[in-house]
Amino acid sequence: MKNNRFINYIVNLIFPAVVFGSITGVLTGAIITIYKWCAKHIVEISSYIYNFLHNYLYLLPAVFVVLFGVSYLFSLIYKKNPNLRGGGIPTSIAILRGLITFRWLRNLIGIFFMSLVSFLVGVPLGSEGPSVQMGTALGRGSYKFFAKKHKAWDRYSMTGGACAGFAVATGAPISGIMFAIEEAHQRIAPMIIIVSATAVIFATIVSELLSPVFMVSTTLFPKITLISLTIKDVWIPIVVGACVGLFSVVFLKYYKFISKNIRGLIKNIPVYVKIFAIFVLTVCLGLISASFISTGHELILSLFEVEFAVWFLVIILLVRSTLTLLANTNGVTGGMFLPILAIGAVFSSIVSRLICMAFNLDQAYFVIMLVLGIVSCISGMMKIPLTAIVFGIEALFCFNNIFFVIIASAVSFVMTELFDAKSINESVIDNRIADLNQTKTLKVYDTFVTVQKGSFAVGKQMRDILWPANLFILSLQRKEVANAEVDEHGAKAVKVGDVLHVRYSTYDEPATKRELISIVGDQDYNEKEATII
Repeated sequence: MKNNRFINYIVNLIFPAVVFGSITGVLTGAIITIYKWCAKHIVEISSYIYNFLHNYLYLLPAVFVVLFGVSYLFSLIYKKNPNLRGGGIPTSIAILRGLITFRWLRNLIGIFFMSLVSFLVGVPLGSEGPSVQMGTALGRGSYKFFAKKHKAWDRYSMTGGACAGFAVATGAPISGIMFAIEEAHQRIAPMIIIVSATAVIFATIVSELLSPVFMVSTTLFPKITLISLTIKDVWIPIVVGACVGLFSVVFLKYYKFISKNIRGLIKNIPVYVKIFAIFVLTVCLGLISASFISTGHELILSLFEVEFAVWFLVIILLVRSTLTLLANTNGVTGGMFLPILAIGAVFSSIVSRLICMAFNLDQAYFVIMLVLGIVSCISGMMKIPLTAIVFGIEALFCFNNIFFVIIASAVSFVMTELFDAKSINESVIDNRIADLNQTKTLKVYDTFVTVQKGSFAVGKQMRDILWPANLFILSLQRKEVANAEVDEHGAKAVKVGDVLHVRYSTYDEPATKRELISIVGDQDYNEKEATII
């Protein structure tokens, strides 16, 4: 018995969590480092092209002809691979939760090159989302190459890849692990932590080794010197968090308005026309000011050093918010993480500038308020307050202001909760699911399955198992009544012979059934369609 338990431990924990976590981490660290190098140079080329066009505006018609061809090519690719559209992080979350499927190699190649084209045009989308999605694809590729028979390992391997992609793209490894816990799976489970940590560790090591070779930075922001706030300054994170929280509510409502009303008005317009319109609008705005376009990384850095006029910051805020949301809702490939940080940074800069003027505070206070505003933006718009706190400490160097970072993040999150604002990623996922399944019918099934000997579920607690999407365990029946108590910490370890009463909703019943069988073991069972009341 002990020998079987040890073998099951090796096969169903060490291999999927540690071995595949390390393989995925190494691959992701290498690919994302190369991708960062490409993105860096593409953004530089884009800046050069815009400067060139300023002096030769008569070339614009030729540029628009090229963009029309690119838009048409994008539309053809989207038709074959719809998961290449829009933000990379929401897509990855939906994949990790089992809500949508994808072909990993096509996705990897498509995201890599199509996002670079978006950067070349100057669309205000970032590289962090594509990095997460490519990491997810590499996780699926690792499973496909080395353990295709063990389907239950798939989502764990992809989780490790997604976390590794986030960690390498942002230079924030702990935030990468938090991404799996707070955002992707929204639970604390030992196996998820192990696979995420393993992948992030190996990806970070590879990134640190390769980054000097490709001359790319391993961090998202350079070292920021911050003053240490004291308890008498506690009003600062409260005010900043509240202001950014309210702005987050407005921004999230604005996204809902655009996704519901604007998309509804133009839903019959061909995809290539909508993409072309985004490209043309981007070029026109980019010729007016570089602050209106691109990823937003340079804009954030400039906010720490350059004193923009408040009226100009308001214009940047309106233009970038609208263009970013239009690009995302119309499916242009690219991430929203850094562009949202840029939008939050612009708003925080406005608030900080006004506070400094009102209370006659110096530049040092402006910088710390700007950082707290960025943290509050992550907490409010993405509804991930713990990740926001960790990111603030890791990526924004708030080591001496942890208490104030916690306050700012908490206040911003509470503000969005008070107004019942859904996170930007969850809203994008809902729209994506609706678009992909608009011709399908959602059905609910009810059945009983028995945990088979040697299956993936044996010995694991319920919280450790990534069940098929929208599947609920209604009850667990065990023959040995004496061993049926709830385990420590409120979890229940699954044992051979346990009968699980499950209910799940799905658009694809055969696929859900195959995934469930991969977890509990091969067997025949009869499911009945449940009545939805």
